[in-house]
Amino acid sequence: MSLPKFIFTALLAIQAGIVVTGGAVRLTGSGLGCPTWPECTDGSIKPVVNQSEGQLHAWIEFGNRLLAWVMLIIALAALVYIVKKLKNRSDFKHLRVLAILQILGFFGQVVLGGITVLTDLNPIAVSAHFVLTIPLIAGALSLRHRILDKPVLMVKSLTRNLTKIVTSLAFLVLVLGVVVTGTGPHAGDADVKRFPFDERTVSWLHADTVIALICLTLALYLVVKSSETQEVQKVFGGYVMVLIFIELAQGAIGYVQYFTGLPELVVGAHLLGAVLVWMSAWRINLTGRGAKKEVN
Repeated sequence: MSLPKFIFTALLAIQAGIVVTGGAVRLTGSGLGCPTWPECTDGSIKPVVNQSEGQLHAWIEFGNRLLAWVMLIIALAALVYIVKKLKNRSDFKHLRVLAILQILGFFGQVVLGGITVLTDLNPIAVSAHFVLTIPLIAGALSLRHRILDKPVLMVKSLTRNLTKIVTSLAFLVLVLGVVVTGTGPHAGDADVKRFPFDERTVSWLHADTVIALICLTLALYLVVKSSETQEVQKVFGGYVMVLIFIELAQGAIGYVQYFTGLPELVVGAHLLGAVLVWMSAWRINLTGRGAKKEVN
């Protein structure tokens, strides 16, 4: 594997991994496994033997914190690579800004992580912690897409507009999913404050938005198949089809977790699916970027 492929694939994987490990913290009740910040417990940056919160909870929470530091190291490596190797590219400034935002995102996550612990897992802080990760994943994928020369295709205005709507709706689906999570039972610790919403109502709203997303993604696929060139149909249409399959699988998992009482493993799979939906949606946004002028 080449150096740029390793760096920018690792950056994307770690950004996604932070979401998954953060979910593990919440689902295992380890949200206060490290009850202080920035230390894990008084007098120690890492878990200690016989810690009252329990070794398992402490190490799960500490592992999530540690992964964020690994992300910082990879983001710094990405910035160094861009500055050293890509300074002659026409999009150098844009790439440099994207890399710097990854680094700033780390500090934002650190601050939000501290607020989350210090407010005893207030759902607003927990939700903000996840919402910040959404643009960070998008930024990491954008860097990988640009630097590894992934396809950027000329598409018609209708395709581009539908792509923007699908991507925006995917973001809204994730945000509503965060609201459902902040209202539901898996809070990360016992007796933690939750959003004061009706759990069934917010779940239905989230599900209805998912259905709308699936329908609009299907519409996008039909538009691509009926109006775009063979190349766009093959590459871009293929990416859209992948997104449809992920959305359908994610929707199925969502209904399973709802009707089975939110078992931890199924909720974890749903969290991973949310990351895959967003990555797939952002990939089509990156790929169908061109705007073709239509001639009457």
